[in-house]
Amino acid sequence: MTGRLQGKIAVVTGANSGIGLATAKRFAAEGARVYITGRRLAELEAAAAAIGPQAIAVQADSSKLADLDRLYERVKSEAGRIDVLFANAGGGSMLPLGEITEEQYDDTFDRNVKGVLFTVQKALPLLSKGSSVILTGSTTSITGTANFSVYSASKAALRNFVRSWILDLKDRGIRINTLSPGPTETPGLVGLAGPDAAHQRGLLDYMASLVPLGRVGHADEIASVALFLASDESSFVTGIELFADGGQAQV
Repeated sequence: MTGRLQGKIAVVTGANSGIGLATAKRFAAEGARVYITGRRLAELEAAAAAIGPQAIAVQADSSKLADLDRLYERVKSEAGRIDVLFANAGGGSMLPLGEITEEQYDDTFDRNVKGVLFTVQKALPLLSKGSSVILTGSTTSITGTANFSVYSASKAALRNFVRSWILDLKDRGIRINTLSPGPTETPGLVGLAGPDAAHQRGLLDYMASLVPLGRVGHADEIASVALFLASDESSFVTGIELFADGGQAQV
């Protein structure tokens, strides 16, 4: 049976672990040739090996424009186009108002706002007609979260990027959507609790208690939603924020 992304060229940033890696695996399994990026070379190469021969690893920090230029030059020379762009790289840390530092602000907005902006803008010459662009948002874009205001604000910025960019690109047939996961068991999430396993378990249990479905999500579940947005099955879907959150942001 033909995969839903058969013959497509995909780029997934921040694909060395978690949601990015799960999505890159899913895209490759559905027939796409997938360029994956990450900042840590050893983890990135391990991710490419886990995905298989359809993965091409390019070490890159999405907040550094020279790294993005190098990524897209390689895609241009080897593939000539991009059919699916998943701007997934990002992250953040927790600090309450009163303790927020300039360093935390700069790091969060460089990764989540500047990085995503230029990941998409620099891809424009390569994006094919009818291509799909997906940004990784968060339920925090519409809900208050203690100690997480800087991260939350950065994800709210992405929501408006999408609303505005679909107007900028309306003549090119490019779809842009935000995929906003709820709490999902990934290295990035459990890392917020520090290295102690008991603290990590406590964080996951607490987050599960806030979700109507009674559990946190799995990266593969978010990847399934990304596949829908990447495929022709969502050909009339653009400008939305799709929550894959077990209902958390809906109540």
